[in-house]
Amino acid sequence: MIKVLLADDETMIRAGVRAILATDPGIEVVAEAGDGREAVELAREHRPDVALLDIRMPRLDGLDAAEELRRVVPETAVVMLTTFSEDAFVARALGCGVSGFLLKSGDPRELIAGVRAVAGGGAALSPSVARRVIDTLGGERFARAARARARLEPLTGREREVVALLGAGLSNQEIAERLYVVEGTVKAHVSAVLGRLGLRNRVQLAVLAHEAGLVPDA
Repeated sequence: MIKVLLADDETMIRAGVRAILATDPGIEVVAEAGDGREAVELAREHRPDVALLDIRMPRLDGLDAAEELRRVVPETAVVMLTTFSEDAFVARALGCGVSGFLLKSGDPRELIAGVRAVAGGGAALSPSVARRVIDTLGGERFARAARARARLEPLTGREREVVALLGAGLSNQEIAERLYVVEGTVKAHVSAVLGRLGLRNRVQLAVLAHEAGLVPDA
């Protein structure tokens, strides 16, 4: 069972997200918070596998909460719930060690797939969100794509396969099944690539995969 903490100051948003997650028998919302400070306190208590955080919340916003969660419950994967008006926060969120971005107005299937992916050690970054993340980071798109491809050039063929599948939102287990290897091998590949490329987390690697064109646009 994947344990989820949901934090959003809008009661109806929480109810909607909770209802979507309830359709998956393998996911359980164990706690709900109306602000970032409460989210951190509940995470200490419940130790969820995944924390879904709104960016704009009172007392402690989602980004500050994400940074604190990484310190106090590092085993909890953090995913930011965003809207189209919050692109300015994306760059900072990438530096907070988050495991993904999901649109509040996105496909419910993406929400469930994203939660499952980060719980399995992957990154939740749909193609539509990835395009917005890349655009927000700035720079001429073709130049960024060329730099991304050059950065990935030293990777082996198998490592590139793993990066592409991670960028597509697959969990470690799903990647392992797709490539007919054990999950530990996938984890080893991802860790090695992160270290070689100097990236902090899997969502940064997923962004790089999209920039380089390893993941087709939806």
